[in-house]
Order: sequence, then structure tokens, then C-alpha cells
Amino acid sequence: MADDISDFTKSMGIATSGLRAQAGRMRVLSENIANAESTSQTAGGDPYRRKVPSFTSVLDRTLDSRVVGLGRVRPDMSTFRVKYEPGNPVADAAGNVKYPNVNPLIEMTDMKEAQRSYEANLNIISATRRMIQRTLDILKA
Repeated sequence: MADDISDFTKSMGIATSGLRAQAGRMRVLSENIANAESTSQTAGGDPYRRKVPSFTSVLDRTLDSRVVGLGRVRPDMSTFRVKYEPGNPVADAAGNVKYPNVNPLIEMTDMKEAQRSYEANLNIISATRRMIQRTLDILKA
């Protein structure tokens, strides 16, 4: 019985780590989407640079298990989008304005994937809670 409770606790802990990691991923993706059309504050300067989240596996000593966490968030070093807008106050000497290297379609697709992963972890927690409740009901009978 104690092993069952330990397994339930471990299951919920691992799923909770997945929730936290996906929530962090969604925060980064939201920031990318929010800045997709921003420009530099100065003429010829660089705009917002897309951020790419990663995941890491971490040992959780209380669970005695590996869990997922949000890893390093690194900048995407791909080139900026450039538009010819000579009337724009942040245009360079050639009349070009740099826009972030953010593709909203890709960010929204990643956001949908993160949302589905979040929901899957939430379902694991709900199923585990139901199993714990059923176990308690059986023990009461």
C-alpha cells in the first residue's frame, strides 16, 4: 500500500513538473508573439530577437525520480526580417527597417503543442487523483 501511495505521489510530481515546464514554454512563446512586429528603439538598431525555450531533465530527490524542467532559453540567431520603409523613423541609411525573426505561425503552432502537452499532464494528475480516491473508497469499505 505504501508503495502505491509513493507511485501516486511520483506520478503527480512528474506531471506537475511537466505543467511547470510547459507553462514556462508558453510564457516564452507569448513574449515572441507579442514582439513579432516590434522594431528597434533606434535607427538602424536591432529589434527583438526570438527566444527558443528548451527542456532539461532534473533529478528530484524528494520523488527519487527524474522530472522535466524548463531549460536554457536561448536567442534564435537567425537573420531578422528586413522591409524597405524609408519613411519609418527607425529605418537605416538605406531605408530598411529590421523586424524580429519571429514567425507568428510557427509560434502559434508551438503554442498549440505546448497547450496540448500541458493538458496531457493535467489529465495525468486528474487520473491519479481519481485512482487515489478509488483506493481510499475501497479501503473504507
